[in-house]
Amino acid sequence: METVILVIHLVVALSLTGVVLLQRSEGGALGIGGGGGSGGNLFTARGAGNALTRTTAWLAVAFFSTSIALTVIATHRVSGSVIDNVTPPAATGPEQAKPVPGDSPVLPKLAPAAPAQPQVPVSP
Repeated sequence: METVILVIHLVVALSLTGVVLLQRSEGGALGIGGGGGSGGNLFTARGAGNALTRTTAWLAVAFFSTSIALTVIATHRVSGSVIDNVTPPAATGPEQAKPVPGDSPVLPKLAPAAPAQPQVPVSP
């Protein structure tokens, strides 16, 4: 089911991109988009604009619907956090301290480090 919705989502996204690129520019950005239609077009200039606008609206509705459906499927599939599924590492030697209740089971508590020695020579 998820794969079918994902394929539909991708087809709708590509179709929506194509339909938006086919529409005539209303702002006249650098003269792109040209004037009215020519005599050999399938639609009249006004009819093509209405058809592309309606197609864009229906594809947008389909895009948002498939997006919501994919989100709902993804949230119902996984419950909880990814960190809840991590198992703590097994103790391999005496250098690992036993975990204290309340500590993270993923990161074991390490023994405290020895205090640092001075790095400069001390004269006798």
